[in-house]
Amino acid sequence: MSLAGRSSGILLHPTSLPGRFGIGELGPDADRWLEHLARMRQRHWQVLPLGPTGFGDSPYQTLSTFAGNPLVISFDRLHDDGLVDADRLAAFPLLPSDHAAFGDLIAARLTLLHEVAAAFPARAAAELSDRFRRFADENGWWLDDYGLFVSLKAHFAGRSWTDWPADVARREPSVLAAARRDLAAGVAHARTGQFLFHDHWRRLRERAASLGISIVGDLPIFVAQDSADVWCRPDLFTVADDGRPTVVAGVPPDYFSQTGQRWGNPLYRWEAHDAEGYAWWIARLRHAFTLFDVLRIDHFRGFAASWEIPAADPTAEHGRWVPGPGRALFDAAAAALGPKPIIAEDLGLITPDVDELRDALGFPGMRILQFAFGDEQPETFQPAHYPENCVVYTGTHDNDTTVGWHRSEPGPDTTCSAEQLAEERHRVRTALGCDGSEINWDMLALAWQTPADTAIVPLQDVLGLGSEARMNVPGRAWGNWQWRFQWEQLHPEAEERLEHLTRHTGRG
Repeated sequence: MSLAGRSSGILLHPTSLPGRFGIGELGPDADRWLEHLARMRQRHWQVLPLGPTGFGDSPYQTLSTFAGNPLVISFDRLHDDGLVDADRLAAFPLLPSDHAAFGDLIAARLTLLHEVAAAFPARAAAELSDRFRRFADENGWWLDDYGLFVSLKAHFAGRSWTDWPADVARREPSVLAAARRDLAAGVAHARTGQFLFHDHWRRLRERAASLGISIVGDLPIFVAQDSADVWCRPDLFTVADDGRPTVVAGVPPDYFSQTGQRWGNPLYRWEAHDAEGYAWWIARLRHAFTLFDVLRIDHFRGFAASWEIPAADPTAEHGRWVPGPGRALFDAAAAALGPKPIIAEDLGLITPDVDELRDALGFPGMRILQFAFGDEQPETFQPAHYPENCVVYTGTHDNDTTVGWHRSEPGPDTTCSAEQLAEERHRVRTALGCDGSEINWDMLALAWQTPADTAIVPLQDVLGLGSEARMNVPGRAWGNWQWRFQWEQLHPEAEERLEHLTRHTGRG
């Protein structure tokens, strides 16, 4: 399933955009970014999940699979819509421009957004108020519960919902009715914030469409335990009566980790989803495709089988494989939604049943060039043998930048020696016929020249940045998701080079 014929794009999360208010926003700088993409002949802008982040700031552990992150609401658009004064924006704290300092920016931005939400009924123009009412009516099926969830979370000092009073955690109707009355202001603020996020995202997506750019979204297969999703529908997840998980998701020990990875997300009760005709998943996918043109589903292998770990275990060593829904879920979704463009993230420990499921559904898989030069890689890892129906990346948000990867030394989380690493880098340079001085461009050119229909590169590799610009280090609980770029880093020479390469390889 080709996403747009032979095409290419750039991976950049909105939080990494430039801007003067501490974090990338869905406003003028995002519009400017789309214009740069168009000048470089790129057809795709890939982002990470857009949900509201919790502890650790990870977009892969959000408070709701349906809600958007209010931190990226555009302050400039709020001003343009008459919802905030210029003097208030001028008084906003001075925050770093080269990274998202979440500890400082969250409090400052949410304070301003609460002011905007409180004044919204009085300050919003009639047309904007009408759009808000339509949004609230169309999205009430998730919006009302989300607003109550975040209001209760604030009321209980940020604690996980499983640590709330038992009658609130169990959603007893009389208790929830009282909470809606007592926390009405907070619920209203959350609803307004979600409207503003979705309205600003809608405008941005319309601008992308006008430039011929599709937006590739990202949907984690699992949802966070501390989320409105699990609080509202615990019957769909592997949790006990108190809401705490009985088993959790992860991956088993492998070449990269002797104890595996314990993610902590509850698994799905697939039999409960099947009994409802996969209605929750259909609603999730339908909503995602109101935001994105193409959807990358993270950890696609979980639809074939998931690694189930006892919740009490501190590592992933003693889990077991449990079957997923297979194509039944996707057949139900296709019947309800029609065919949709989906990328299957099929990295890691992939067994034949995963390949069979992906191919039966016609979804393109993924190939990562940084994984192509190992000592004993199978033929399918070699760029010349990539299938057309796949998406090739130099690296993803979980990889080091290409420059950082080429320069890297063995660390505590690597299993190869310095000699093995040096040999791999020598194989890279030999295969590419280069000296490594422009390894990012050599790898980018290789990606663009492969048979893969779609090629996507993180912006860091276009800019030639090192490990200081890495977005995420898996397994590290701090310092991730913070990188931002500056406009002066995007040199016209680099744009012209990518435009020429894209046109020369038939991807423009």
